[in-house]
Amino acid sequence: MQPYPDDFSMVFEGAAGQGVQTITALLLPILKKNGYHFFSCTEYMSRIRGGSNTTEVRITGKKRQAYTARIDLLLALTAHAFDRLRHRLHDQTLIFAEKEHFGEHCDQRCIDTPLGKLADEAGGKMYANTVALGIVLAVIGIPLDKCTGFLREQFADKGEEIVENNLKAVSLGYNFGQQVPEAKNLKVPEPALENGSELLLMDGTSALGIGAVAAGCNFICSYPMSPGTGVLTFLAKRSADFGIVVDQAEDEIAAINAGLGASYAGARALVTTSGGGFDLMQEGFSLAGMIETPIVIHIGQRPGPATGLPTRMEQGDLALALHAGHGEFARAIYAPGTLDEAVETMQHAFNTAQQYQIPVVVLSDQYLLDAETTIAIDEIKRLPKERGIVETEENYRRYAFTENGLTPRGVPGFGAGIVRADSDEHDEQGLITESFEMRQRMMDKRLMRLAALQENALPPKVIGDLDNAEVVAVSWGSNRGVLEEALDRLGDSRFAGVHYAQVFPLRPDTAALLGNGRRNVAVIENNALGQFADLLQRESGIVASHRILKATGEPFSVEEIIEKLREVVNG
Repeated sequence: MQPYPDDFSMVFEGAAGQGVQTITALLLPILKKNGYHFFSCTEYMSRIRGGSNTTEVRITGKKRQAYTARIDLLLALTAHAFDRLRHRLHDQTLIFAEKEHFGEHCDQRCIDTPLGKLADEAGGKMYANTVALGIVLAVIGIPLDKCTGFLREQFADKGEEIVENNLKAVSLGYNFGQQVPEAKNLKVPEPALENGSELLLMDGTSALGIGAVAAGCNFICSYPMSPGTGVLTFLAKRSADFGIVVDQAEDEIAAINAGLGASYAGARALVTTSGGGFDLMQEGFSLAGMIETPIVIHIGQRPGPATGLPTRMEQGDLALALHAGHGEFARAIYAPGTLDEAVETMQHAFNTAQQYQIPVVVLSDQYLLDAETTIAIDEIKRLPKERGIVETEENYRRYAFTENGLTPRGVPGFGAGIVRADSDEHDEQGLITESFEMRQRMMDKRLMRLAALQENALPPKVIGDLDNAEVVAVSWGSNRGVLEEALDRLGDSRFAGVHYAQVFPLRPDTAALLGNGRRNVAVIENNALGQFADLLQRESGIVASHRILKATGEPFSVEEIIEKLREVVNG
């Protein structure tokens, strides 16, 4: 596990409550301001205090959005770091830790780092995080005078004494870092951008929230459940600016029903939850199919069954979204893979819901939601909004039969017509019916839109020379970044990749795109059985020759995907 010359991977480890996230929160804006390419991701235990949590920050020669197992610099605050992370260290890893607290865990790579002593010198234990920041800045090689202004702004509202103590703490850490001879051998990629101010620092939760705002979302309802809660809080903080009604429901059943009520009245409604919460929304999801009412449901996936690993990542809810709700009705499912794709995909989800009057699911996961990087302003796409509402006439029929199965959608109070909605089977006016003939016609009407959904599905992202590849690696959701980097580092024309941001319905040309069975197809997904591989086979007839699966609660690393793809061709 040797370091790449264009990549420098740092990991900060500590117990919940020790402020590991504070180090990252201060470091990332400094990296952005100084023009570095970087990517950050976190993993943490399900506890308020204690445990062992880590944040990885990669500085890269070009833009990356992937997790790497290799650690070039480890800043350890607990002895658990050495047990948990030993397999990620290499001979040249530089380890900063207080030896008196770690004892036999430290080896020759460990630099005795008096964080506590330096923090006390700065004003108290609370400044240990800022001392650590100073050490990291020194190792990276960012001049301290380029950071002091930012730090002063960050702590300004806490009073002048706190400001000065933090400046002293970062200076003490910086001086310590400069005196570490081993640090001079580390190779950190140079800044790649001249003006970091043209970039936005963003995480996955914010990306989905921005996409929802851009799509015209004006109602969100949720019962909090990690990791989906962040989308609720993001929109709640901005509700006054964008005219968004925010409702924290008493449970998930109430949340989806409130969302459907708002949509029935004309709102562009969003519900956010996790897999366990979506379990409770099944009847409401089915209701959306029956009353042909658009709604977007965001599922922040995490490992199950039951509570599982509530703060880890998995792609285990695709089958749940695909088969959710009793009865048969149309739906669409999206799964963005990068932050810029998350902004765009959320807009597609709202437009699809509005255009086809169906429930739409957006799948993310803890890894993507908590990931942070920079996005250029011009990378954020603003799509036209699908309106989909008409002014009704007096003889309006909400479920009138049409050639494409889509009835012009009216809402109460906008026009002279009556807009009925009923969960029972109904006729064109929305009145309950027991007619077998009407039942069949209404079923055909609701399912007719599946063909149009398939024809207009988003095309997948092709990575590399697909026409000449022997192996096609297929990813969906948050594995896009790791697949792109693995293929780039392999540099082997035998491999190409296809990434799906819309996982259902699949386009009619899916089989042809993947080679009609003439190529090896390796499907990469974070679940135990291969849910997308199953879907791919059912919808297109393409049988995956290899299923690259992981269900530990961790994301795939670049190193893992490279190794697994080599196994595909080498046997």
